[in-house]
Amino acid sequence: MIKGLGGLGDMAKMMKAAKDMQGKMQKMQEDLERVTVTGESGAGLVKATCTAKGELTALDIDPSIFQPTEKEVVEDLILAAIKDAQRRAQDKMQSEMSRVTSELGLPADMKLPF
Repeated sequence: MIKGLGGLGDMAKMMKAAKDMQGKMQKMQEDLERVTVTGESGAGLVKATCTAKGELTALDIDPSIFQPTEKEVVEDLILAAIKDAQRRAQDKMQSEMSRVTSELGLPADMKLPF
């Protein structure tokens, strides 16, 4: 018997674990493209929807805020809603990352590349 080959079994396990992790990460990325979050401002007068990856997909503006003299207010409300949606998207992505890393037995605060 040749000494030192016992570690090859461990290497095979590590490679399998890495492949499993890659598959789970890819699935999570695909899922995040389908999950949407909605941010709002002005007590719901302006709503922005984006994917959990942060891609803006919809904007809903209550017509009651369209007053020519309130242009800057409307612009501010739109920006605030978009920023709120993006923040919620980031929170959702972090939540999903923590879930996946936990399932893989990795530390919850481990930063994986995206």
